[in-house]
Amino acid sequence: MLETGEDYREAVLSGQWWEKRRFAGCDFTGADLRDLRTRGCTFDECDFSRADLAGSRHDASAFRSCVFDRTMLGKSRWTACSLLGSSFVDCGFAGVALTECDLSLASLAKARLRKLGLAGLRLREANLNEADLTEADLRGADLTGARLLAARLSGADLRGADLDANALVQADLAGAYVDQPTAIAYAAAHGLIVR
Repeated sequence: MLETGEDYREAVLSGQWWEKRRFAGCDFTGADLRDLRTRGCTFDECDFSRADLAGSRHDASAFRSCVFDRTMLGKSRWTACSLLGSSFVDCGFAGVALTECDLSLASLAKARLRKLGLAGLRLREANLNEADLTEADLRGADLTGARLLAARLSGADLRGADLDANALVQADLAGAYVDQPTAIAYAAAHGLIVR
């Protein structure tokens, strides 16, 4: 059953277990969703502004084109989830675990993603402008088409990551760990002739 336009503002829903529930255009602003567990749920164009999702667990759930504005995400776990086209503004990411997730077209501009494990994630065409990815694990991540203007990647591990020429020119890669193909692509993107 699809729930459309429901008002869950300030609702206390902590510790609940939701399976295969569907939400569209629902408002979870300021809701207490701590320790919520979802499996196979879909949330389309829902608003999670100022909601508390700390300690929540999400398996094979989709949060498509959702708004996370000043949302507390600390110590939440996301496995095989889609966050396609969602936007994150001033969110708390401390201790977040993302495994096999799709963040294509997501907006994470200016996000503090320091030391997060983002290995193998799909971040195609994501907005990571001015994001702090210092010491983040991005091994094998798909960053094709991602916007990385002024993104900080010092100490980040980019080995095996897919980066296009624009990303290699835009991002601040000083001190990042890269593999040989990325180093060659970086040199070529900056106008060097590699022979």
